[in-house]
Amino acid sequence: MPDVRLTAWVHGRVQGVGFRWWTRSRALELGLTGYAANRPDGRVQVVAQGPREACEKLLGLLQGGKTPGHVDKVVADWSQRGEPMNGFTER
Repeated sequence: MPDVRLTAWVHGRVQGVGFRWWTRSRALELGLTGYAANRPDGRVQVVAQGPREACEKLLGLLQGGKTPGHVDKVVADWSQRGEPMNGFTER
């Protein structure tokens, strides 16, 4: 199965609470590459690339309620894998 790209916009109280660090740790555990970035409107954008099953697991963790802060909703978009990324970073 080919790799995919997950782009997720996480809404809620997710800035200033360790959410990006937590997301990075989960993504690395799943073998994904990409980044988690604070957005000016208070959301966190998560871009992850790798096997679809691993991306789906990360999405489930983002929606699961055991994250730092408080997630109100997650809006996800799926696409083909983009340019290769190294590691998973916090932006």
